[in-house]
Amino acid sequence: MSKPIVAIVGRPNVGKSTLFNKLIGERRAIVEDTPGVTRDRIYGEAEWNGRQMVLIDTGGIEPKNDDIILAQMRFQAELAIETADVIVFVTDVHAGLVADDREIAVMLKKSGKPLVVAVNKCDRVGKPPFEYYEFFELGLDTDPIPLSSLHGSGTGDLLDEIVKNLPPESEEEQKDDSIKVAVIGKPNAGKSSIINKILGEERLIVSNIAGTTRDAIDTHVENKFGNYTFIDTAGIRRQAKVTDSVERYSVLRAHMAVERADVCLIMVDAAEGITEQDERIAGIAHEAGKPSIIVVNKWDSVEKDNSTVNEYTRKINIALAYMTYAPIMFVSAKTGQRVTNLFEQINYVYGQSVTRISTGMLNDVLNEATTRTQPPSDKGKRLKIYYMTQVSVAPPTFVIFCNDAELFHFSYQRYIENCLRDTFGFKGTPIRIVIRQKGDD
Repeated sequence: MSKPIVAIVGRPNVGKSTLFNKLIGERRAIVEDTPGVTRDRIYGEAEWNGRQMVLIDTGGIEPKNDDIILAQMRFQAELAIETADVIVFVTDVHAGLVADDREIAVMLKKSGKPLVVAVNKCDRVGKPPFEYYEFFELGLDTDPIPLSSLHGSGTGDLLDEIVKNLPPESEEEQKDDSIKVAVIGKPNAGKSSIINKILGEERLIVSNIAGTTRDAIDTHVENKFGNYTFIDTAGIRRQAKVTDSVERYSVLRAHMAVERADVCLIMVDAAEGITEQDERIAGIAHEAGKPSIIVVNKWDSVEKDNSTVNEYTRKINIALAYMTYAPIMFVSAKTGQRVTNLFEQINYVYGQSVTRISTGMLNDVLNEATTRTQPPSDKGKRLKIYYMTQVSVAPPTFVIFCNDAELFHFSYQRYIENCLRDTFGFKGTPIRIVIRQKGDD
């Protein structure tokens, strides 16, 4: 059985993300004094008095606003409420009890879920301000809890109340053995759309407004192929275009998502083709040593003939010459074309990234490679290669011991890498080779 879910909801700019960050003990949700910054649902884990829980930070609810983004934020919050075991309704003591609070309270009452009311921004320690008592008017059969998400006061009382309302503890803790998949790419490349198609539900906000997804969102998927956690990331823009601080946070989140991923899906817009920005984004995954799949999305929108796939593949391999190991898939999030095939590829490249080769087998390949092509020499001194061993996985990392590291030219390293790939595969994953100088016999 999975961990119980606690949804944090409320109007925009009441401090939900600050509270979320305080409860999970890290700065995962973007915190900015701008309404609408948290647009999707952000997931994090917390523990209190031995009870583990999953917290969901949601976009602010504005009941009567018809703005396209705000309407979808409201929809996301409603989805979070549906899946939650306990709902934390955050209000703002500075603003007082407003009409939107009353409407949200009615909506939450209808859900039938256990409710905890948090009156945020009660920053003074001791007796809460007079305005705090207004929130008893909501009539939610629970006493509001005064707290300061900024300073942390009152959060212990809040967590006590949450734990009191959680369902009975399950006997088995669900172990997270999922493959973490970061979905990265330029803004509007279809990252959220591909996850929505995989899920079969409107889990992430999708619109044609670039920059809609600002945080990295974790979405768990279990199917016949395995257990996965998809991390949808903010579209990575050119550095020169990253002007406001929220965008800067988003780019940082995308980098962090790659760091904690097991596999990266690099989304490319088929209508635009491979661009310099795509090259930079792919480079982030490559430099991090992550197995990757190049996913050419919106393939349904491209006019094709017998050579279209080959031409696209050729252009991608030229642009991403440093990662020709990555398989290329042509999909359509809109129609679902080949989307389910992604799972088999994810499993395959992940498996390749954690492959271990015995030292004996490695040195058989090394001996054959050096016999076929002699190691380089310089000024009468020839490179001697003694042996090679694998020291780690994800990515597969090999140490080669030789007599003179300076003689081990990059081109010969690439030759050895190609020999390893020809023999053992390593499709989809970078390989790292470390040269160690051992000295002459």
